Amino acid sequence: MHAMAPRLAPSLLLLLSIFITLSSPTSCHPLDPLTPSEFIHVKNIVQKSYPSQNLSFHYVGLDEPEKSTVLSWQSKPTKTPPPLPRRALVVLRLKMKTLELIVDISTRSIVSKTEFDNKHGYPLLNNEEQSVAAELPFKYKPFIQSIKKRGLNMSEVVCSTFSVGWFGEAKTKRTIKINCFYKKDSVNLYVRPVEGITVAVDLDELKIVEYIDRFVAPVPKAEGTEYRASNQKPPFGPRLNGAPVMSGDEGFKLDGNTVRWANWIFHLGFDVRTGVIISQASIYDLEMHEYRRVLYRGFVSELFVPYMDPTEEWYYKTFFDCGEFGFGQSTVSLKPLTDCPANAQFMDAYYAAQDGTPVKKSNAYCIFERHAGNILWRHTELTIPDIVITEVRAEVTLVVRTVSTIGNYDYIIDWEFKPSGSIKMEVGLTGVLEIEAVNYTQIDQIEEEVFGTLVADNSIAVNHDHFLTYHLDLDVDGETNSFVKNNFVTKQATGHNTPRKSYWNIVSETAKTELDARIRLCLKPADLVVVNPIKKTKAGNPFGYRLIPGAVAGPLLLEDDYPQIRGAFTKYNVWVTPYNKSEKWAGGRHVDQSRGEDTLDAWSSRNRKIENKDIVLWYTIGFHHNPCQEDFPMMPTLSGGFELRPTNFFERSPVLKVRTIPSKHHSPNCTAKN
Repeated sequence: MHAMAPRLAPSLLLLLSIFITLSSPTSCHPLDPLTPSEFIHVKNIVQKSYPSQNLSFHYVGLDEPEKSTVLSWQSKPTKTPPPLPRRALVVLRLKMKTLELIVDISTRSIVSKTEFDNKHGYPLLNNEEQSVAAELPFKYKPFIQSIKKRGLNMSEVVCSTFSVGWFGEAKTKRTIKINCFYKKDSVNLYVRPVEGITVAVDLDELKIVEYIDRFVAPVPKAEGTEYRASNQKPPFGPRLNGAPVMSGDEGFKLDGNTVRWANWIFHLGFDVRTGVIISQASIYDLEMHEYRRVLYRGFVSELFVPYMDPTEEWYYKTFFDCGEFGFGQSTVSLKPLTDCPANAQFMDAYYAAQDGTPVKKSNAYCIFERHAGNILWRHTELTIPDIVITEVRAEVTLVVRTVSTIGNYDYIIDWEFKPSGSIKMEVGLTGVLEIEAVNYTQIDQIEEEVFGTLVADNSIAVNHDHFLTYHLDLDVDGETNSFVKNNFVTKQATGHNTPRKSYWNIVSETAKTELDARIRLCLKPADLVVVNPIKKTKAGNPFGYRLIPGAVAGPLLLEDDYPQIRGAFTKYNVWVTPYNKSEKWAGGRHVDQSRGEDTLDAWSSRNRKIENKDIVLWYTIGFHHNPCQEDFPMMPTLSGGFELRPTNFFERSPVLKVRTIPSKHHSPNCTAKN
C-alpha cells in the first residue's frame, strides 16, 4: 500500500483575510478577464458603430487599467471598493485594414480608434479563417490532380495552415500557406506530409493566390505511428500507477479569480494571445505580519519557433506562436487524472470568435497541490555526542497548469508556488515532430545536406528552436526596484598567511539603463537580482528576488537573417525595461509578417533609465532541438524552466516553522529496527 505525502498545514491560511483587502466573488477585480456577457457587449458596441460592414474580430481582451490605478483601487479601506471602469482592447480587420479600438464596456462606447497600415504586420490569425483557408485546396483542380498523381485518397487528406513570415518584401498581402498530410491508417498526420506542394491563400479574399507542385516524395508509412491508446497492440510497455494524492480538501481557496494557498495569494487571468496570466502575487511574512508584494504581472509574452530548413518548401517556417496563432486561442481542454491529478480544480476560459461571440474553453487550466515526494528542507545532526537529530519537512507546492496545442506541438505551462517564497516557471514540450518526406530509408543513402535527423523510413525530423519569452513585472516589496548583477570575481589570496592562492567574492553592479541590463547568460558568472533599494533587512541587505536560470540556449541564426530580425528579442536571455503598459508583447503588437520594428529589442534600444524605477524583467527559455528517434512518433516531454527565489527578502528562512499534517494512511514499508 502506498503512503500518502503529508500536506502543508493550514495554520497560515487563518491569517489570509486579516492583512489584505480583496474583492468578494460578486465584485469584479480590475484584472479579471472579460466575462461572456462582456464579450457580447463589446461585439454589440462594435457592430453598432460599423453596421452592415464585413468586419472580423482578431483580438478582444481586457484593456487593463494603469498599474497605479489598480494599486490605488486595492488600497481602498472599504472591504469592497467600487469597481473600476471595464474596457476592452479590440483588434479588427475591416476593408483590408487593421483597426484597434478601446471599448468602454461601462458606457457602451468606443473611446479611441487607431488604424494601422499593412507595413506594421497583421493581427492574430483567428481559427475560423484558418479553417476556411485549409478547405480551399479540396475544391481546387490543380490540387485535386496533384493528389491523384500521387495515388492518394482525397478523403484521407487533411490540410493545415502555416504563417508565411517576412523576408524583406516592401509590400505584403495577408497570406497564409497550406501544407497537407495523409491520415489513412493513422491519425498521426504531421509525420505523414504530402511533400512538394505549395499552396498560398489570401486571407482577406479567402482565395488561393499561389499553387506550385514541384516534386513527388513518398508519403511516410503509417505503420508504428498511431498514438491512440485504443489502437495499440501487444507487446505493451510498462504499467504505471497514477500518483497518489490527498483526497478531499484541495488545499487552497478560490475566491473569484483570486487564489489563496499557504502563505501565497495571487490573481489568475486569461488572454487569447498569452494564455494564463498571474497577477499580484504576494507572500505572507510571519515576522512582519503582512503580505508583501512579489509579482505584479507575469505571462508568456512570445514563443519563437524557427525551423532550420532553408529550402523552398520550408524556409518560411519561422513561427511566432503567441502573436500569430495565440497561446490562449490554442489552449486545449485538460483531461482530469492525466493532465492534472485527482485533487485539481479546473477553470474555464473565454475568448472571442471571428464574429465577436464568446467561445468557451472548458477546463482551460487547473490548480492543484503537488505532493511529489520532494524535500522542503532537512538536516541530520551527528556531531553532538550520544544523540542523532533528524528534522525533515516534506515539500508541498501549488501549481497552475495550462496546455496550448499549436499544430504539432503541445506546450505544458506550469507556474509553481513554493512556501519558501520561490516561484518556478516550467515549460514542457511534447506532441509530434514535424517531418519532411524524403526518398531515404537509411542514412548511408544520404549524399546531400539534410536539415535534421532520419527518424524512420522517408522521414526527416527537421532541426528547430523554441524560445519562450516571459514578461515578469516584479514589484519586490513595492514598485521602486533596481536590477543588480552580483558578479563572481576570482581574487588572489594575499596577506592572509595561509597556503590558499585564490578565492572568489562578489562585486555588485547596479544597471543604470536598459543596455546595462541586456545579458547573455553563461558568459560571466553572476547572480541576477531585482532589489528594492529603499527597503532593507535588519542586517542592511536590500530586499530582493533572484533569477535562477535553467538550461540556457540562445539564437544561432545570423542577426541580419529575416526571422532573427523579427525575433530579435531572443538575442539576450535577460532584458530589463521600465514599466510601460503598452510594452507587453515581445514580438510587437501585430506579429504576422511583422518587420522587427516593434519588439522588445526596439523598445530597449531607447536605453531608458531603470535604476530605482518600476521595472519589468524579461527572461527567455531556449531549446535547440536536434530530434532523435526516441522523439518519434510521439515525443516524450522535454522540460525546462527557471525560478524566482527570495534573496534577503526575509529576515530568515520563511519555512523554518512550516508544519506538515501527518498522513492518515499506513506508513510505507521500512527496514525493521534491530
